[in-house]
Amino acid sequence: MPRPISAVIHLQNFTHNLSVVRQHVGHAKIWSVMKADAYGHSIKHVWKALAASDGFAILDLNEAILLREQGWKGPILLLEGFFQPDDLKVIDQYQLTTAVHSYWQLDAIENRHFQNPISVYVKLNSGMNRLGFEPPEYAQVVHRLSAMENVETVTLMTHFANSDLSTGTDKPHAIIKQFIDGQFPVCIANSGATLWHPKTHYDWVRSGVILYGASPSGRWQDIADKDLRATMTLQSQIIATHEIAAGESIGYGSKFTAPYPMKIAMVACGYADGYPRHAPTGTPIWLNGTRCPLLGTVSMDMLTIDVSECPTAKIGDRVELWGKNLPIDDVAQAAGTIGYELMCALAKRVPVVYEN
Repeated sequence: MPRPISAVIHLQNFTHNLSVVRQHVGHAKIWSVMKADAYGHSIKHVWKALAASDGFAILDLNEAILLREQGWKGPILLLEGFFQPDDLKVIDQYQLTTAVHSYWQLDAIENRHFQNPISVYVKLNSGMNRLGFEPPEYAQVVHRLSAMENVETVTLMTHFANSDLSTGTDKPHAIIKQFIDGQFPVCIANSGATLWHPKTHYDWVRSGVILYGASPSGRWQDIADKDLRATMTLQSQIIATHEIAAGESIGYGSKFTAPYPMKIAMVACGYADGYPRHAPTGTPIWLNGTRCPLLGTVSMDMLTIDVSECPTAKIGDRVELWGKNLPIDDVAQAAGTIGYELMCALAKRVPVVYEN
């Protein structure tokens, strides 16, 4: 028999979460973000559950081609644009929308012959300082693109660094508002802005992690009232139990020593499965309706939990590492990371089951 670990992807929860986003954005259209192979969930397997989206936003050409080959005929946005001038051949062939953030991209578009004009999203650097044109040059860039025969539509775009804060979008929003005059569509709201900053919704929003049932802030309590549902459950089983005495230690480096007699259990899950090795003692794990704390160092293939509060715990009992019963944000917060990383880090060796 294989190891008992598996990841269950809840397809119906994608559809549900998209409906929640619809309730928040009104008439705005929705880009469903599926970069990093749908945040580790598999574009191929989950896109149909999000087929009511107005478009899909992804990272690279291979993902775009996959979506087209799977049958998606709607808009596809390349969030970081294209990386080489020759990529424009694929953009033209598959009718993709591309972000533009650098002058060399402007030159490449201007100098290429297209079978059909393309749509572009012009990225403004409104303070995040990753990609985008600076405010003093932005209007000129927008004008240049809108004058190109190769370009069909131009959309204004920026990205918020702090949309999880109550005033986190104020300054960058004010910067891009000076360019919003009704002439061009606007797309600036990410997941956090979608939930908490309705004035930023405009024509399109880009919904990412909220479609996967996790919080843009990394804190589950911030979305507990939004009715968002987990799309991934990582589960395994207890494969051994022990009674240890006070003073005995657990795992590599003996980093946890029992302060009193304890019942512990070994779970078939480790960092080679994508569980964070740096997760500290106390990280929650769900067993039979109880949150049991992780103990000691996470091994490659196993981890240890304290089941003293679950005296009936036995070999074969189901354990949830994160998912429907244990929000991924709670695990990530305890481990000093974010739910995004845990989703994307799911290892290839973990069997995945897709359920409706």
